[in-house]
Amino acid sequence: MNKEIELQPENLVNPLFPVRASKVQVQLDYEEILKKAWEGYDASKSIRKIEDISAMVSTNHVFRITFEDEDMVIAKLSYFGKYEHFKEDHRIIHSLSNNLLYPFENLLAKSLLKNNRVYIYRYKHGKTDAWVIFYNPSRILDSLPRRLEDHHIKKLGQQLGKFHKACSRVKNVLPKSSKTLRTDIFALQQQLETNEKNFGTAMQVDFLKSHCDLFLKNRSNYNMKSFEIIPVFIDWNIGNFSVTSNLELYSRWDYDWFRMSYRLLDFYFFSRVVSDVGDRTVFSYVINTMMEDRFIIFLKEYHKVNPVTADEIRFLKEAYRFFILNYVIKDGKYFFNEQYAKKLQSEAFEIYLPSVDRDFNAEKIIKALGIK
Repeated sequence: MNKEIELQPENLVNPLFPVRASKVQVQLDYEEILKKAWEGYDASKSIRKIEDISAMVSTNHVFRITFEDEDMVIAKLSYFGKYEHFKEDHRIIHSLSNNLLYPFENLLAKSLLKNNRVYIYRYKHGKTDAWVIFYNPSRILDSLPRRLEDHHIKKLGQQLGKFHKACSRVKNVLPKSSKTLRTDIFALQQQLETNEKNFGTAMQVDFLKSHCDLFLKNRSNYNMKSFEIIPVFIDWNIGNFSVTSNLELYSRWDYDWFRMSYRLLDFYFFSRVVSDVGDRTVFSYVINTMMEDRFIIFLKEYHKVNPVTADEIRFLKEAYRFFILNYVIKDGKYFFNEQYAKKLQSEAFEIYLPSVDRDFNAEKIIKALGIK
């Protein structure tokens, strides 16, 4: 039985630890921005040391700040995406973390508040627009092994089912979100019309346009009105959460892809977590992990706790299509490092998008779950 890791610097986990990177690294005086951000929060508390603890592969830089009195906070500095979305997401996450009940009441990393609101500092200078948010450090227990055994997979399915139910119970008291799957696809469509050269050849642009059209058209094939909208974190790599010795969810960080949407958006990343190849340093986003028997084991356990419908399973391929179009194609060149952006976007054209309608068989999963 493992003991909880003590709150020491080497054991602190930054709540939004980046595993991805931007194409262009913006040159900013991070320390100066962080100092100004903290002065706006509490000028009476003096900073002794600022340490960059990010993976150096993302637009999101993460820092550990130690004060003269030895207190610590984690800071995230970001200039990816839109400030308004960043602020909106973190206010929703704060409300979620404050309203989740046992056993998830302490699961999420906590943002620091000022005047009862999430404190976000916005830095604007010339063309630079960056923002800073502070967190209490997360405590961690166990990490899952890189390749899961069956008992890990079953427990993980049960835990996600319970967590989604807990999120569902509080969804009505959360602030409203302006982002939807359609607004993101509409944004990509607009970019494809106005900035074609950023997306490859004319043939590649037409290919992307066709997949945007397919996504929007195929939505009408499912009973979408019955799909519940809840908080989803999407990026559930095993490095983004810890578990207890009983494999129960203990702590969760990394909110880069958080949104209010369908629970199905969480499923693809769990198919990767439970896949036969396990967690890998060099990764791809192939659809085949959702066809593995191991993912069906996961879904069977989830279904026992939090039943899914046949239409939700059928929509999984559209959730995957959206993930590739939005996070790899639309945002990838800003979010991933140049090497990975080129790799993933090349694979999106050659492997990911062509596989959506060819390699995913929802009926196999539906039959295995015994639903109609």
